[in-house]
Amino acid sequence: MGTDYFMGIKGRDFVMVCADTCASHSIISIKKDEDKIVPIDDHKVFCLSGEAGDRVNFSEYVIANTKLYALRNGTKLSTKSVAHFTRGELATALRKGPYHCNLLLAGWDEATGPSLYWMDYLATLNKINTGGTGYGSYFVLSMFDQLWRPDVTEAEALDMMLKGIAEVKQRLVVAPSAYVIKVIDKDGIRTVHTVQG
Repeated sequence: MGTDYFMGIKGRDFVMVCADTCASHSIISIKKDEDKIVPIDDHKVFCLSGEAGDRVNFSEYVIANTKLYALRNGTKLSTKSVAHFTRGELATALRKGPYHCNLLLAGWDEATGPSLYWMDYLATLNKINTGGTGYGSYFVLSMFDQLWRPDVTEAEALDMMLKGIAEVKQRLVVAPSAYVIKVIDKDGIRTVHTVQG
């Protein structure tokens, strides 16, 4: 948990994720243009929070193993399979040297459509409709619970994300200043909106 802010919304035929773009260490702002939404393949992304080293090392490790599986077997892993593999790696690392990162995994599959998973550094895995991590999520999760419905459209989800960002900026003392919002659907991953300072 920290000043990183991530939120995700699963819609009828898409998943929308939002992340802040600020990189900081303790009370020091390092940069304001870091994309913390990391593509795994053409239809899956990680939103990772936590220590920069753990975040980068863990995501690169999982992405490399996912690509290796696809090369060896001639097929991509489903979002559910990536979620369970990631959870297994977090659980294994927990007993050796844990990765201090929480994450959202969002993806779209031909057979099952959109899916959204939340994981923490203790290897907790939950399939969710809306979720997030970071101090900002304390203000937004209840609002998303109230506004979400199974047939939410992309425009309605974007409106929810923008309301969430406004709430974080208004109520959180250490609120990040910039955000990026991306959609994952049958057409792949695309940026739909950015919010600057």
